[in-house]
Amino acid sequence: MTSHTEPHAFGATDVLLLVMAVIWGVNFSVIKFGLGVFPPLAFNALRVSVASVALAALAFAPGANLPSMADRRRLMALGLLGHSVYQLLFMNGLSRARAGTVALVIGGTPAIIAILGRAFGFDRIHRRGAFGIATSILGVLLVVIGASTSGNHDDSLFGIALILASSVCWSLYVMGLRTVHHVDGVQIAAWTLFGGALPLIISGLPALSRIDLARVPAGAWGSIAYSGLMAFVLAYLFWYRGMKRLGPTRTSMYANLQPIIALAAAWITLHETPTPWQFGGAACVITGLYLTRT
Repeated sequence: MTSHTEPHAFGATDVLLLVMAVIWGVNFSVIKFGLGVFPPLAFNALRVSVASVALAALAFAPGANLPSMADRRRLMALGLLGHSVYQLLFMNGLSRARAGTVALVIGGTPAIIAILGRAFGFDRIHRRGAFGIATSILGVLLVVIGASTSGNHDDSLFGIALILASSVCWSLYVMGLRTVHHVDGVQIAAWTLFGGALPLIISGLPALSRIDLARVPAGAWGSIAYSGLMAFVLAYLFWYRGMKRLGPTRTSMYANLQPIIALAAAWITLHETPTPWQFGGAACVITGLYLTRT
């Protein structure tokens, strides 16, 4: 993927990334609701199937510019890490922790991406950006400390560890995308998901076979549709546009808005009252976003 970074002026790509942050922020509560009906592997298999069909329709539409065979293979291999491994870790982590807590931990992912970008020589980090990254990491630490000292059984440290591991997988996936050139966002979204979908669907089949799908409530099917089409297709297309126009570090920093949106959504829909530690973590990730983006 080429990275033609735009000037710092706020533009259309920034607006789409804000919409992406809202979609993904609300998605934490949507998934948490869905996991009340479906086991994690079954939920993942269903939403990935929906997303795969939608992306296949876009990727193979008349006039679509298909990537080369070498790029397809590379994207599908990256999909095993960025979708299969990442989603398995993320879904199992989310089933063991509150939606707001998970979202705040995920907020540290852009900092990991920035650090890896600097280590691999893709990006430079200036003093202001470094301070923003450190502030974001501090926010995640506050959330982890809060979860470990609160005695709240809804927040498992093992679940948080799974989320942190998923963040590392996603960060490595983003670095891998830097090796894919001249491929548009629709094709990247489609072929990476094609590579990661099959293991997710196969792993979910045993759990799906034990569910009476005819008795699943409409709201649970709605969570599958939202998570598959809005979060897995539309928001990802906005993400890849940002990657191409702004670069991975600046794009990833918009993910730091997710925790704030997720906290609000979980508070309203799941009645997860934020803790002082979460408020402190949220303040840090917002500050980190501002410092890095400006």
